[in-house]
Amino acid sequence: MDTRRLTRSRSERMIAGVAGGLASYFGIDPLFMRIGFIILSLFNGIGIVLYLALWLIVPNEGSLSEGRTTVQEAIVEMQAFVAELIARVRGVFQR
Repeated sequence: MDTRRLTRSRSERMIAGVAGGLASYFGIDPLFMRIGFIILSLFNGIGIVLYLALWLIVPNEGSLSEGRTTVQEAIVEMQAFVAELIARVRGVFQR
């Protein structure tokens, strides 16, 4: 019996580790998953919606969800990512 779990990768992470986690689960290179999400994004944005949905429901690698649900952890992580992205954009324009 196979006990593999789908998790978001902490080591193969560009944004949230979704592509890295899927690639690890299926035993392929993360680049192929990233290209797949980009191609799907060209079709009415379904790749973006799918990525965000997986970010919400797939737990982080090694996460035990101590007291919080995986969705709550993902929302906090998304907020931190957006805040960091906004700070970077502001930094570029303030130079």
